[in-house]
Amino acid sequence: MRFGVIARRDREEALKLAYRVYDFLKVSGYEVIVDEETHRHFPHFGEEDVFPPSQFDVDVIVAIGGDGTILRVEHMTPRDIPILGINMGTLGFLSEVEPSETFFAINKVLEGDYHIDERMKLRIHVEGERFPDALNEVALLTGIPGKIVHIKYYVDSGLADEIRADGLIISTPTGSTGYSMSAGGPFLDPRLDAVIIAPLAPIALNARPLVVPGTSRVDVRVLTQDRPFILSIDGQFYKSLEPDVEVVVKKSPRKTKFIRFSREIYPKYTLRIKKKF
Repeated sequence: MRFGVIARRDREEALKLAYRVYDFLKVSGYEVIVDEETHRHFPHFGEEDVFPPSQFDVDVIVAIGGDGTILRVEHMTPRDIPILGINMGTLGFLSEVEPSETFFAINKVLEGDYHIDERMKLRIHVEGERFPDALNEVALLTGIPGKIVHIKYYVDSGLADEIRADGLIISTPTGSTGYSMSAGGPFLDPRLDAVIIAPLAPIALNARPLVVPGTSRVDVRVLTQDRPFILSIDGQFYKSLEPDVEVVVKKSPRKTKFIRFSREIYPKYTLRIKKKF
């Protein structure tokens, strides 16, 4: 069994825990590799075990940090590698394990005592060009703060709405607890096959979030002509685009895989949603 280790770069305790995980697995006889950024910020790992995440050929990735760290892992690794998330962030909706449980959790993985939780992702094309898949959301945002954008969006070729707003968020159930919820979108059970379309600060009060089947194709056009807009994917990838291009969003054939030890969803989610508010 081969492991990859990636840690949050701005917290020393996360980097130190990453080294302890690396050392524990190496001493236990397992192959372990570490990403370049983790090594650069904590240069105590073996040089021969340092690789860019794009070259990770492992069975499990141990991601030590917050949801941002997990999203970074997702955007940097080309394969759907199961992720064990160790929460060293704020709320940690995506992480399964608290730092004090790290080695208990790793031993359960080594024993095969876990299951895989698969989450849907969104695939994005702009004028035929493919962009990174989104685990949480894709957002189309005004390129100038304080200036609204004029947007039309279609669901399965039918006009769903035409809005003037700060932007539009298209979210998975996993992302329903993030940017979409802050924009007034609902919480969706992550097991649902559905997509949320949420206007961001719309002028018209009747522009409300919409939930559509996960099989739907969402086409978006930004009609504002005098300035570009920003395409953001999971807060990890940003692209400035010119108006009147077609942005197409639909379910990706890829899925994110999380290592879980309990099949209960609501105790953790409801507690963390309450903390968010």
